[in-house]
Amino acid sequence: MKRKEMNNVELTGQDGLTTQQAQTQLAQVGANELVAARKPHWWQQVAHHLSDVSSLVLLFAVGLATYMAVAQGGGWTKPLVIGAILVINVVIGMYQEASAEKALAALQSMSLPTTTVRREGIAQSSPAKEVVPGDLVLLKAGDQVPADGIVLSSTNLAVDEAVLTGESVPVTKETLTDITALRDAHQVFFGTAVTAGTAVVQVVTTGMATELGQIAGLLNKTKKRATPLQGRLNRLSGWLTSFAIIGGFIIFALSIWMQNQGMADSLMIGISLAVAAVPETLPIIVTISLAHGVKRMAKRNAIMRRVNAVETIGGVDVIAADKTGTLTQNQMTITQYWTPNTQNPMAAEHLSPAGADLMKYLGLATNAEIQVVAGEEKTTGDPTELAIVRWLARHDHSRQAFEHAAPRVAEDPFDSTKKTMATVHRLSADEQLVIVKGAFDRLPVAWRQGEQAQAKRIHDEFGQNALRVLSVGYKVVPTTTKVEWASLATDLTFAGLVGIIDPPRPEVIPAIREAKRAGIKPVMITGDHMVTAEAIAREIGLLTPGQLVMSGDELRTLTDAELAAKIQNVAVYARVSPTDKIRIVQAWQQAGKTVAMTGDGVNDAPALKAADVGIAMGITGTEVSKGAADMVLTDDNFATIIAAVKEGRTVYQNILKAVEFLVGVNFAQIFLMVGAVLMGWGAPLLAEQLLLINVLADGIPGFYISREPGEKEAMEQPPVANEESLFARGLGSRLAIRATTFTFLTLGVYALGRFVLTNNQATVGMTMIFLVLAVGSMIDIYAIKDRQPLTLGSLRRNPVLNWSLLLAVALVILIATVPGIQAMFGLVSLPAVAWLVVIPGMFLPTLVLELAKRVQQQRPAQLRAELD
Repeated sequence: MKRKEMNNVELTGQDGLTTQQAQTQLAQVGANELVAARKPHWWQQVAHHLSDVSSLVLLFAVGLATYMAVAQGGGWTKPLVIGAILVINVVIGMYQEASAEKALAALQSMSLPTTTVRREGIAQSSPAKEVVPGDLVLLKAGDQVPADGIVLSSTNLAVDEAVLTGESVPVTKETLTDITALRDAHQVFFGTAVTAGTAVVQVVTTGMATELGQIAGLLNKTKKRATPLQGRLNRLSGWLTSFAIIGGFIIFALSIWMQNQGMADSLMIGISLAVAAVPETLPIIVTISLAHGVKRMAKRNAIMRRVNAVETIGGVDVIAADKTGTLTQNQMTITQYWTPNTQNPMAAEHLSPAGADLMKYLGLATNAEIQVVAGEEKTTGDPTELAIVRWLARHDHSRQAFEHAAPRVAEDPFDSTKKTMATVHRLSADEQLVIVKGAFDRLPVAWRQGEQAQAKRIHDEFGQNALRVLSVGYKVVPTTTKVEWASLATDLTFAGLVGIIDPPRPEVIPAIREAKRAGIKPVMITGDHMVTAEAIAREIGLLTPGQLVMSGDELRTLTDAELAAKIQNVAVYARVSPTDKIRIVQAWQQAGKTVAMTGDGVNDAPALKAADVGIAMGITGTEVSKGAADMVLTDDNFATIIAAVKEGRTVYQNILKAVEFLVGVNFAQIFLMVGAVLMGWGAPLLAEQLLLINVLADGIPGFYISREPGEKEAMEQPPVANEESLFARGLGSRLAIRATTFTFLTLGVYALGRFVLTNNQATVGMTMIFLVLAVGSMIDIYAIKDRQPLTLGSLRRNPVLNWSLLLAVALVILIATVPGIQAMFGLVSLPAVAWLVVIPGMFLPTLVLELAKRVQQQRPAQLRAELD
């Protein structure tokens, strides 16, 4: 909430607004509800998905094929198949967008149906959407705050603001006495929950003007940028389109000029080239690869809500992780304690006799409970007191057992003013025990010589290590002593103090090491205090020498240029706002990095949406954060993100293998068609035959390349840069080798079949190159699917691929040899001698690729030998 708006508030009288005033306000400011951005019409969504290059190419091919089917009486196979592929791609894209709209729907569902307001001096129930500025809202424990406001009166009010801040410790709120001295402690916010106490709150802002509303506004405005893979595939489609246009123009001109063919026949050759240029099955294979990655990630506790994010997570350069619950256990824990009988602090796992007494006093002066219901842990109480209960359990003690031996007689509850809690327990018929726990400087202790200075030193040492400190004092009094707290809670004996923190997850430290080894920079973004964030970051290895810690206040003083200059060196951001988080994400993106962002609160949702991969917590996360995210962690664990990165890199590798498998042959088909026409041979393949090769022969085995396991060195390489070409890291050279091999092989086979083995029978040459191109491009998938030289083990590694390849080969041979089917696709039966050319030709590309693979592997070895 903007402080200047709060300072100009006129306080409402004790009776609240009148009904007329409330109705007037409602007409002026509108309903107290969150508003979604206008959703595009379905036809606009379809047009958006048809606007990318690959869809336009497919659309062009469908149009040409449909025209020829109508104008020339051609078959409908081409337009139907390509059109079906186009429809599938659009439907998948629209489904993914629909899932993203759930974020704001979840945010809107947080609005209460009713709340209690005081109007004209009478407390009454009112629809929450009709609450207006100036209303007096009555709150009690268990209520949800219906709007942003200021606390006019309160009793022990505590509010859980985790949905906005991400921090699970309730915040104590205080009554406002001076409007000019307004602080956060005097304000409550829409969507937060009252955990203790009561209050009368004056509403200041409602609906989209609230803190929650501003987050909803950010969600409406924040757009997801295209994934790196989408950009690369679009550029690939652009290249293929350029080749197709140039090749089509050349073929069209040459067909008319050199071969005196008619306009319709020349156009048919152009359609053939369009079919050859477009890898029709590539979008489907990419989707299958991503879907298979979704299944594998789900087994590793990472649920993908947006399919494209499977690949994107593998290419992240930066992982901006929330501290609480992701890097830490989200469970306040006592890690150290100190008593006057010990010289130095002791680990909470090792209990001395004095430590056992300290534990007993803490346990008796605690109200928290932990119960297991149907195998699920149910907690009641403040996180600090729950830490005490868990400390007891670790040493096989319980609060109930201590109270059985020393029943509680009286209690003075914790109060934010005195910052202590006191209890009285009956020890015997003659004695009772007084225990006071709370802030160190508020404990009324009768210090022994030198004890206070030593306790203060330990207290400050705990604080410097980001530990929350709880101190305990006690005394034994006669049972006849009257319970008057002002006199009873004095002259205490100091029992000791404990240090409490939300400790790091044990698996986070090796996960961060692995992330750094993979070239990924982990960054902490948290709403917690700088000291706590810095201590945790150093402990887990995220903050190293030379790296900086920046507060949200400091961040907001920087210009975009200044932030860009510093961002590479900042590892921890503390006390940040939702807008700060988006700015950090976008600054990394403007630096050319792919960013993953984790979060669990409503305040994280806009940044989750802005990030390339938004990651929500499945256990502690709100429905709003899950709705805005691309990935949900079912175990809230940072280590799961690194496992997902590994799976994402495997998916990306498999997509690259699919591109290599499909596109190399597509380039060869273009060169084959253009080369044959330039030589005056005419079109060596028909459009139907090219479609069979692209969809049937290449498609069926290509569907199962997604099941290839990851390369061993996947996590030892740097992430794929956003500007990195699809042809980088050797893919371009491998495509060139494969395209060149198939181009010269098919031209040679066609020439042999047409001019050497027969007397200018074009259909024989056409059938021969159909078999070599179809079967040969399937067999060499074995050389493509593994970067290492082929072995018997790698051949057996993907049995589904083997069976799919056998099926596809059988179908191709069936089409080429069965007379009735042959005629449908313009093929003929081959003489026996032709098979002596065709069969070796099918295996030649695989042999060339394997040879090239071995040569490429020998070069680094030779270079190392020369250096040695």
